[in-house]
Amino acid sequence: MTYEYVCSACSFEWEAEQSISEPPLRICPSCKSESAKRQVSGGQGFILRGGGWYADGYGSAKPASAETKPTTPKSEAPAAKSESTAPAAPKADKPSAGS
Repeated sequence: MTYEYVCSACSFEWEAEQSISEPPLRICPSCKSESAKRQVSGGQGFILRGGGWYADGYGSAKPASAETKPTTPKSEAPAAKSESTAPAAPKADKPSAGS
C-alpha cells in the first residue's frame, strides 16, 4: 500500500510503499530527523464507473430478450378493424360509347 508522509521539521513530502502491518516511518529521507508523520489520505483504489453493481452481484440490468416476452397465439389475436364502418359505394360504370 502507498502511504504519504511529511516531515514536520523541513516540510519535505514523499510517498512510501509499505505493508499495512508495518509501523509508520519516522525518519525523514531529506533532513534525516525523526519527525516524519504519516498523512491521512482519501485513498485512490476505489473507483466506480459504468452501470454499477447491484445487490445480486451481476452488474447492470440486461434488457429482456425476445424469448422471455409473452406471445399471443394467432387464434387469440384480435381481428383487424376496417377504417370505414359504412359499406363501400359501388364504382360508377364507364359511360358507354354508343349512348
